[in-house]
Amino acid sequence: MPTIMVHHNVKDTKHWLASPIRKQVLEPIGVTNIRTFTDPQTSNRVGLVMDVADMEKLMAFMQTKAAADAMANDGVLPETMVFLVQS
Repeated sequence: MPTIMVHHNVKDTKHWLASPIRKQVLEPIGVTNIRTFTDPQTSNRVGLVMDVADMEKLMAFMQTKAAADAMANDGVLPETMVFLVQS
């Protein structure tokens, strides 16, 4: 199971950290061990490290309205999102 890292900017870091939405939408598609990170030098840059059972399933999910709604709720700026896969 690959581990991936995602980083992006958010509107409100405290809101993003407190939100249960990412776990609620990602766990049902096989994403586990979700860990959150914040950039101490850029207050609105955050990241996740997570284990992904099926990368294609995750990337397909990211194109759905459910993913867009979850990101909007969490204040994610999708145009800043970068996915890195463990090599």
